[in-house]
Amino acid sequence: MPRYDYRCRACGSTFELSRPMSAASDAAVCPEGHDDTVKLLSTVAVTGGAQAPRPSGGGGCCGGGCCG
Repeated sequence: MPRYDYRCRACGSTFELSRPMSAASDAAVCPEGHDDTVKLLSTVAVTGGAQAPRPSGGGGCCGGGCCG
């Protein structure tokens, strides 16, 4: 289930809520009980060791073997 970040305009606290995507736009109440909150934009970092395969051979449209 996705997690969404919110900030309370009344007390300034930030908090997270797990909720279904269908409820992403629903109002959120901060842990202090205030209902004047705003959903924050969050960034997602995707990291990994995989790289796109490098072409081998002499180049050309199909790797250099058939465009002779």
